[in-house]
Amino acid sequence: MKVLSVTSEVFPFVKTGGLADVTGALPKALQKFGIRTITLVPGYPALLPMARAGAPLLVFDEILGEAASLRHFQSEDQIYFVLDIPTLYDRPGGLYVDQAGRDHADNWKRFAALSLAAARIADGILPGWTPDIVHTHDWQSALTSVYMREMGNDKPVVLTIHNLAFQGQYPSGLFPYLHLPVRAYSLDCLEYYGDMSYLKGGLMTSDAITTVSPTYSREILTPRFGMGMEGVLNARRDKLKGILNGIDDDVWDPSTDAYLARPFDAATPELRRENRAALIRELGIDEDEGPIFASVSRLTWQKGMDMLADVAEEIVYRGGKLIVCGQGDAAIQDLLAAKASRFPGRVAVHIGYDERLAHLIHSGSDSIIQPSRFEPCGLTQLYGLRYGAVPIVSRTGGLAETVIDANDAAMGAGVATGFQFHPITTEGLRHGLRRAIEVFQSPDQWQRLQNQGMTARFSWERSAGLYAILYRRLQDEAESGNDNFQTLATG
Repeated sequence: MKVLSVTSEVFPFVKTGGLADVTGALPKALQKFGIRTITLVPGYPALLPMARAGAPLLVFDEILGEAASLRHFQSEDQIYFVLDIPTLYDRPGGLYVDQAGRDHADNWKRFAALSLAAARIADGILPGWTPDIVHTHDWQSALTSVYMREMGNDKPVVLTIHNLAFQGQYPSGLFPYLHLPVRAYSLDCLEYYGDMSYLKGGLMTSDAITTVSPTYSREILTPRFGMGMEGVLNARRDKLKGILNGIDDDVWDPSTDAYLARPFDAATPELRRENRAALIRELGIDEDEGPIFASVSRLTWQKGMDMLADVAEEIVYRGGKLIVCGQGDAAIQDLLAAKASRFPGRVAVHIGYDERLAHLIHSGSDSIIQPSRFEPCGLTQLYGLRYGAVPIVSRTGGLAETVIDANDAAMGAGVATGFQFHPITTEGLRHGLRRAIEVFQSPDQWQRLQNQGMTARFSWERSAGLYAILYRRLQDEAESGNDNFQTLATG
């Protein structure tokens, strides 16, 4: 089976968060099930030296009025298509924001172009290769199925929601520039409270919708977590399925991790101390035996980083230290930086994402904190489990599914792996921290928690198997003529 994965980012080449980790790891895991994936990604500057090493696979007549070509490269055993549109992608700044941290003004066009190119590939424009299944990810590629249906292409499409908070909502005045017929701007497709939503269009025209955890698939059907899209999702709930994310065991393996000062595994947890010492040296924090709490995250309200700043003093006054690595909202960055200035040697803040430092933090800290107000799945807590950094997480989404709370029953049964807290407030987080510090003061209990987390398995194999089953069911239904969607043309 051949799959075209359409994404705005993919590890290890371009990454802002968990989306890239998933789109980088899932294709590798699917190979065990006889599924070969080619990933289509925009031609960002980081990709162009590899993509432009050879001649283009094809040159488009145009994509939304822009000169465009399709290029490719191979890394290890994975093939990548790169949509080369210099006017849209070859520019300074981030994937979604400019150098000043503002959204690129033409993001509406940049990701509509990605979707239109994907639809043309799915429609057979590339000689010798046509996918059996198209897999889109988040709003940035959600228009793919809209374009496909308007082309009369009934090939099965899976849309994965990684974070419902981002919906690709733009003014309706931009609709004429998408090169779609007027009927696509309707309640049954793109129209959304007088604007248009790329994500809604994808939800209405895909054959299957997945989220990155079963709990999140249920949460988003409610007003609290549905972000205004709960009505659309309830209308399509028979197409909705939660499949828990995994982690790439090759990339996140403490026994072979080249970023670490000293590799280790579940049988040699004492070797973590060398990574702890390396982390202390690198970030200039105090060398005492107090617990090191850490967070590697986008610094946003959703991730609860304002609450983490509020409990920094609690950590310090109870003899602990806090490390934060990430970037995000300027106000939260400033708030955390102020804590670091107030508590030198006890609080360290690194603004910006650093893959090497992220691995070292997971291997050297005692606990990873993820206090998200909502969390579709979360990967940081899974990395923490694998690396022996006991997670403290809010009880929501995938966090609730992947961390077993260290209550008396779970501790007695030897299955606890971390600490959940609820309600998701500053006081709730404070209570979770106090519980963790209390257990940390009993080295035997803490070591058992570490071991139980390190021996838990969250590889992609099981999740990839569920995707393989879904793909094959959709393919079988398509071949039998059982339509899974209603085309716009019939509306």
